[in-house]
Amino acid sequence: MSTDIGHRDLAGSIAGFVDDVVMPVAPAMARGDGPSPRRIVEAAGEAGLAGILTPEALGGAGGSHGDFIRFIEAVARADASCAVILDVHLSVGTEPLLVFGNDDQKSRYLPKLAAGEWLAAFALTEAAGGSDAIAMRTRAVRDGDTYVLDGAKAFITGAGDADLYIVMARTGEGARGVSAFLVEAALPGVGTGAPLAKMGLHGSWTGELVLDAVRVPAENRLGDEGAGFTVAMSALDSGRVGISAQAVGIAQGALDAALESARRRRDAGSEPDVTTIADMEVRTAAARQLTAMRPHSSTQGSASRSMRQSPSCTPPTRASPWRSPPWTSAHRNRRSTATPQRCASATPRHARSTREPTRSSASSSRGIFSVTDPNDPPPAAW
Repeated sequence: MSTDIGHRDLAGSIAGFVDDVVMPVAPAMARGDGPSPRRIVEAAGEAGLAGILTPEALGGAGGSHGDFIRFIEAVARADASCAVILDVHLSVGTEPLLVFGNDDQKSRYLPKLAAGEWLAAFALTEAAGGSDAIAMRTRAVRDGDTYVLDGAKAFITGAGDADLYIVMARTGEGARGVSAFLVEAALPGVGTGAPLAKMGLHGSWTGELVLDAVRVPAENRLGDEGAGFTVAMSALDSGRVGISAQAVGIAQGALDAALESARRRRDAGSEPDVTTIADMEVRTAAARQLTAMRPHSSTQGSASRSMRQSPSCTPPTRASPWRSPPWTSAHRNRRSTATPQRCASATPRHARSTREPTRSSASSSRGIFSVTDPNDPPPAAW
């Protein structure tokens, strides 16, 4: 399977993958009777997209988080199930290996994941404690040159089809008593439950992972013993970026459908609700810009930490481009204080930009029934 693609060809590879692979299976994935998650990742590997973030030396595309975001959004625009399968594989399934893995672990697993030969999954959540690592009950006991893992994980994306699980297990007490392990699905004692019947994302398998006295080689511990909490939180930070891109893609797909319906109504002589459609476009475009900013802000040290602590805050080096409408209490509070508030406890539902919205001339000339291309670069002012 080829994963040797240049950055100039990445956009074309993404578009071709969506048109040739995702679109034909989208109806079946929505019903839950489409290809398995592993088959979707295999197809991404054949297109050179199953290792976007993996270095070329290890069989990947050597792409950026921006490439990853554009890929997930494009897939989600056509099918949400395929998007979550690929997001989990690329982010929480692969990035912990990239960040915390040693050379031996990277050489053993990353080429298989990047080629789409193996499907990766992330196992943190448990039925009793959710994603709270402190409440984790799954244990890993050192026994010579192996660890013996016992416990169960819940709501695991790809359970039953994944080849490699990144598993969090308790090796001590407290936050520093959690360690991460690379657990191959073929190991004795690894079992899974039947995929859950969910309300949505029917094409993405979600189920239970059972670990019954699974002996994992000590060389498959990811990072130092007791560093699992750091591994888990880092992985979740990356995963949230992908889920944000997925949400933007779903919104864009809904907007596409609304526009098509509006065109039919217009052609039939009915007046569509152009105000609602315009609001949908603005909200989708704004969400896209925020998602594109997140990977950049994560490298900004203290600025990114303050943003994680209060998501409604903007980086301290920039002035917020948003203001509250005059009918909100937040606006009245700002008028009554000498120093404008930099962060609000809640973002107003109908916040408006202090700048006029930037629209391309092509979009303006086509009117409300055409939207700005989601692949356009963000405005320079942002």
